[in-house]
Amino acid sequence: MEYQILNASTCLLVLLVFIPTGLGICPSSCKCSGNDRNVDCSGRNLTVLPQGLQDNLTYLNLSFNQFVDLDHQLTRFTNLRTLDISNNWLKNVPAHLPKSLWELYATNNNIKVLQKLDTAYQWNLRVLDVSRNMVERAVLINNTLSSLKFLNLSSNKLWTVPTNMPYNIETVDLSNNFLSQILPGTLVRLQHLTSLYLHNNKFSYIPDKAFDQLSQLQVITLYNNPWSCSDNQTIPYVLQWVQSTAARVLGAPCAEQPWASPGPAPAQPTALDSSPIIKGTKAADGEASAAGPEPTRATKTHKQFKAKEASPLGTQRQPALFPGTERPPPRSPAGPQEAAATRTILLQGNASLAPATASSTTPMTLSITSGMPTNFSKLPQSTTATLRKEEATPSAPDARVPSRGSRWPVGLLWLPLLHALAGAVH
Repeated sequence: MEYQILNASTCLLVLLVFIPTGLGICPSSCKCSGNDRNVDCSGRNLTVLPQGLQDNLTYLNLSFNQFVDLDHQLTRFTNLRTLDISNNWLKNVPAHLPKSLWELYATNNNIKVLQKLDTAYQWNLRVLDVSRNMVERAVLINNTLSSLKFLNLSSNKLWTVPTNMPYNIETVDLSNNFLSQILPGTLVRLQHLTSLYLHNNKFSYIPDKAFDQLSQLQVITLYNNPWSCSDNQTIPYVLQWVQSTAARVLGAPCAEQPWASPGPAPAQPTALDSSPIIKGTKAADGEASAAGPEPTRATKTHKQFKAKEASPLGTQRQPALFPGTERPPPRSPAGPQEAAATRTILLQGNASLAPATASSTTPMTLSITSGMPTNFSKLPQSTTATLRKEEATPSAPDARVPSRGSRWPVGLLWLPLLHALAGAVH
């Protein structure tokens, strides 16, 4: 009899211990599924863990609550794979988290430091998201987090790229921080890294060889950083790396700078290059740029206009002189020198093209502009002919070449003789 009572007591004790775990109890303030092993307690304004959570949970969502401290309260969930503690008031990653975790989401809290003990024993952790906090320093221990594939530390207050990141990591998001430097050797071991997000930071340059070991990199974001494009000592490395990498670069540094390429870009040929006037203009501009910035003079353009003599109407229709507004010439880089292919010779206002009376050797200055002139209809009708008259003026002061005006008296002498000859015939 006593044996039967002892046996019944033992069975009752076993039932009391294991029935809650076997049958599962879902807290009234949560939603459960999967034999109550997947528990969602999000958005309940909780400040403490709800009663009735079973120890063999695999998924626990505590996001959008009022938790301030969860230290040592989650250790007993030894089968937990996914833990979401986002959007709370936590000041640190909960201490002594179960080592079974695969995914940890702690976004939008008040975490200021990622301590080394927060992740020291998380050998199974694959996803770590501590974005949108106030993390100023992330301390990682070398050779820990060996299973980590995804690390998100975006939207924090980091100044330096974290060191000792696990060598198997594939995606690192450090965007929206205050990052300005990468310490030597920080990225050397990350040979499996495929995605690196560095946009919206304070980088002015990237140290030499910082990206050289990222052989598997597929995507990198670099936009919205204050790059020192004028610093020829520090900026060349990242510019050359961007040109040589096979990864997709979003927001290449100094992309808006016309001189960011290793050498000066030659002027792109256009459809107007076939014109001899354009070819002459390019040659003159090449000489001017080689000698240094100086005003372009008409004496340098005589030969180019001699290549083709056109009538006044033909001069107006010459596309080389006045490109139409429907097809504007390509913009040249801003600076002291301009692309020769985009220059157009225009007359400044209504300036006279007659030779100067003070000295026959004084050249006439033309202005070099681009685009469609605003006074196109008011331009002289004999631009080419007048320039050819300027060309005919000799450089020597003593030499005189008779013009059409000087030949008029000779013509008047022939008129009486022709009139007398006509009377004799009649």
